[in-house]
Amino acid sequence: MTALERRATGCLAGAAVGDALGGATEGWSPEQIRERHGGPVTGIAPPFLPDWRTARPASPYHKGDGHVTDDTLMTNLLVKVYAAKRDHLDAYDIAERLVPLLLGEKVYIPEFEAESIPLLRVFLAEKWLVTRLHYGHVDPREAGVGNIVNCGAAMYVAPVGVANAGYPDRAYAEAVEIAGAHQSSYGREAAAVFAAAVAAALSPAATVDSVIGECLRLAKDGTRAAIEAVCDRAASLTDPIADAAALRSVVEPFDTVGPEYRDPGLGARRPSRLHSIEELPIALGMLRIASGDYRSAVLGAVNYGRDADSIATMAGALSGALLGLETIPEDWRKQVATASHLDLEATGREMAAVAREIHAKDQARTAAAASAFAELDQ
Repeated sequence: MTALERRATGCLAGAAVGDALGGATEGWSPEQIRERHGGPVTGIAPPFLPDWRTARPASPYHKGDGHVTDDTLMTNLLVKVYAAKRDHLDAYDIAERLVPLLLGEKVYIPEFEAESIPLLRVFLAEKWLVTRLHYGHVDPREAGVGNIVNCGAAMYVAPVGVANAGYPDRAYAEAVEIAGAHQSSYGREAAAVFAAAVAAALSPAATVDSVIGECLRLAKDGTRAAIEAVCDRAASLTDPIADAAALRSVVEPFDTVGPEYRDPGLGARRPSRLHSIEELPIALGMLRIASGDYRSAVLGAVNYGRDADSIATMAGALSGALLGLETIPEDWRKQVATASHLDLEATGREMAAVAREIHAKDQARTAAAASAFAELDQ
């Protein structure tokens, strides 16, 4: 296995395992998590509600038990789009390739304990893709305008970083392009920065600090300010679990959701150049406190609560990209794979192969452009 394969597999398996662990604590505060579990969560949590099918009729999802959520379902669909095209993606690929998968690709959905189409599981912000692109026939480059501004696009763009491994600028540009079909404002920006972070983490000599540095170089407006503030504070902290409140206090001025995660106010999730999603800065902060260690960063995200699955997805993807598949605890990998009915290594292997093909095509395109320019400039 090459370094590309080992680290691409680590990235996407790391994202899936983080997602699975974080799903059990999503929506809760650190205090509620400790009360429910008798202290911090230290691994895969038990089932959230034994009577999950009827406990919340409006949202009957089986939480806990070590299985993935919609973050990984969406990530895996994007890998399938790359596997079909085997080249860079644009917004039209989201409309013409991803949306049909949402509508017609039958997959096992762990939170239903059944096979179904992804559309029936994804959140309303992802159903927007189908409404706008399949039914509304909106220009894919503009379809994200009007959607709530959240982490919806950011949570599944790790494959964009793998496709552009070692080239954060190109990952940023590609994610901006495809996220336009889904999000606007700081939600779209977060997707671009997270994709760039993954690409940077896959660089041969990457470190936590170099990844954060690339994020700060590329990020704009409130997203950049939030990442800088959180990571500066994280540099003086030592315990990802115990220091969750310190990170929350720093990111709070940039977050529009407010203190009650499940009851956001009227100003929540609206476009703004001053604000940021919460998930990406916190994931980077956890990564910095943990010095890149997978277990510490992911458990910090899990015990942070709020949008814990997406925060742990991002932290897990970046740690896995930096350190490879072996950094993810083997017992977690096995349990998540079994509970989710997934081969956690398959997507990473596929994306490594696609990235290799894209790189060869880019080299050929660059050579052709250089030759044409040289001829013109004689």
